[in-house]
Amino acid sequence: MYKNYIFDLYGTLIDLRTDEEKEELWEKLSKFYSYNGARYDKCELKNNYGFIVKANLMANKSTNYPDTKIKEVFRKIYLNKGVSPSEELVNQTVKIFRILSTNYIGIYDGVLEVLDLIKSKDKKIFLLSNGQREFSIPELKYVDIYKYFDGMYFSADICICKPDEKFFYHLIKEENINVEDSLMIGNDYTSDITGANNVSMDSIYIQSNHSSNIYMDIKCKEKIFDNNFRKIEKYV
Repeated sequence: MYKNYIFDLYGTLIDLRTDEEKEELWEKLSKFYSYNGARYDKCELKNNYGFIVKANLMANKSTNYPDTKIKEVFRKIYLNKGVSPSEELVNQTVKIFRILSTNYIGIYDGVLEVLDLIKSKDKKIFLLSNGQREFSIPELKYVDIYKYFDGMYFSADICICKPDEKFFYHLIKEENINVEDSLMIGNDYTSDITGANNVSMDSIYIQSNHSSNIYMDIKCKEKIFDNNFRKIEKYV
């Protein structure tokens, strides 16, 4: 049986629904920037944000699956108006952006039971997520599953996303784990299942409300199409 369980986050453990297009987000965030000396209207701010993100992704030539550090994006937006923000101000901006863009957050049914079972058998749990540490850590604490993880890895930390094998090997090397003792669990055929296959790691696909409706005949230990998380228990 496996010793290490590696989970995707959004769409697998956490049901997160965000909307970064809503007008209220950019209107309120532009006021926050303006209050702190970087005067923007909502349209200029949104355009500035999109331009910086796109430029950062295009500049990353180390992978076909690039990511960017969101803190540096928001810092650059201040700098573009001649404001040198403190670390605290940048962190506040990140939190405000995420809170304003979030419409719903919760965990899927069965997640707590499976995580409890894994820990009761003294096995390790890791997170491998295409996302931002600054967003995810507060959200993991909010839904009260932060305590379960022995290690957490976010694509933005190294600016490389799943399914690039370099992201998987980053976790494998840092945690000194054996691939044959490890199981990847996620809701995305490409990022999670293909990514695991790229490093010869077993995997389980679990379909959720955030999964693509496109069926892919990809090798994995099991495909769970009814989002019944408890079906993972037999692999613990």
